[in-house]
Amino acid sequence: MLIFSRAVISTVIREHFCQLNKYDSLKGGDWTSITAFIRKYPVLTYVALAFIISWGALIILAGPGGFPGTPESTVGLLPFAVLSIVAGPSIAGILVTGVVHGRAGLRGMRSRLERWRVSARWYALALLTAPILMTIILLALSLVSPAFLPGIVTSADTASLVMLGIFIAVAAGIFEELGWTGFATPELRKKYGVFTTGIIVGVVWAAWHLLFAYWFSGTVSGPLSLASYLLDPFLFLLPFRVIMVWVYDRTGSLLVAALMHGSLTASARILTPQAFAGVPLMTFDLAWTAVLWVTIAMIAMAGRGRFLRPELRELKT
Repeated sequence: MLIFSRAVISTVIREHFCQLNKYDSLKGGDWTSITAFIRKYPVLTYVALAFIISWGALIILAGPGGFPGTPESTVGLLPFAVLSIVAGPSIAGILVTGVVHGRAGLRGMRSRLERWRVSARWYALALLTAPILMTIILLALSLVSPAFLPGIVTSADTASLVMLGIFIAVAAGIFEELGWTGFATPELRKKYGVFTTGIIVGVVWAAWHLLFAYWFSGTVSGPLSLASYLLDPFLFLLPFRVIMVWVYDRTGSLLVAALMHGSLTASARILTPQAFAGVPLMTFDLAWTAVLWVTIAMIAMAGRGRFLRPELRELKT
């Protein structure tokens, strides 16, 4: 699966790489003005494109009156919705990299995607952080209420739950990280430290999930259901992104970032209790974010300030 995914991404990058020659051949003031704007505001351009592509695709897929989605519609459209929404960061990341950094930038993105020779401890951190922490938190909370029992324990169809979780994890991990880690993170690291970069990318990443969260909120009901779904991305994702930026900063591997993202997504899909919303979801999110912020504080103290200090970085190739 990993070899196949890398082959798919390499093919996509090569196709966009070829298209870049067509863009370069365009003449006229309009294209010059557009490229000048993109090169002046690369991160802003990337974010705008990611939102437009992802949200536009989801709105088209859901159709008029499709928000929030019903349980029936979300079950049927979920695989297509995932593929539609993850297209935004990947397409935006590749296109803006091509315009801003040209062929060298696209080669660098591919090189970082293929960078697998890193210490085993980084793979362990990337793959095990989310499932271990989520399992511990949910089992601890389940001592208070059975509502917190992991979904894989209570599901009547474990095989389907795991397969869907893996499918979404592969799509999200690879295609999203072409944008968030492949482009946005290295660009921001030229100006900001690991912590600030993680906060910026984390806030945007969480906000990017809001329309999907709103659409999916129709599958549950009860007090604070909608509020808990809209708060969830900021509590669940923001601190995790800070740790992801730190891992990428230490490894320079886009592949490791994709695995870490995929592990988080798979854990959320497989371990999250069924019909999880409202107060139980917010309780879990608060416990999760508290554990992650404590972890971030420990990383910062161990780094003796390097975690917070801005450092000018070039794109890793």
